[in-house]
Amino acid sequence: MEARAVAKYVRVSPHKARIVAELVRGKVVDEALNILHFSTKRAAKPIEKAIRSAVANMTNYEERTKVEADEVYVKEIRVDQGYMLKRYRAGSMGRAMPRRRRTCHITVVVADIEKPAEVEAKQEA
Repeated sequence: MEARAVAKYVRVSPHKARIVAELVRGKVVDEALNILHFSTKRAAKPIEKAIRSAVANMTNYEERTKVEADEVYVKEIRVDQGYMLKRYRAGSMGRAMPRRRRTCHITVVVADIEKPAEVEAKQEA
């Protein structure tokens, strides 16, 4: 079973958010949340929130009471560029210099870890 969550218009540069996303891609959710919680990067907080939301979505989709964080892993995490806020700042000789405040969209997909018995059952069928 898979579930996904999307955090849109996050006020962090996509380049900086991708660096943090690389830390948790493919990891078990419990380990990924631990890494993000103790990370000093600003992008860690919205990514952590998106992962928690994806796990909560999995609980709602499967209609089970609780999803254990050690039974689920981060299957896919993608950081796309959002819109840019265009601001201006004083430049030399009375000119205006543009500043682009970048935003990003964070997409997280979590999935169940398949046990070896489940994999064998699927191959036999």
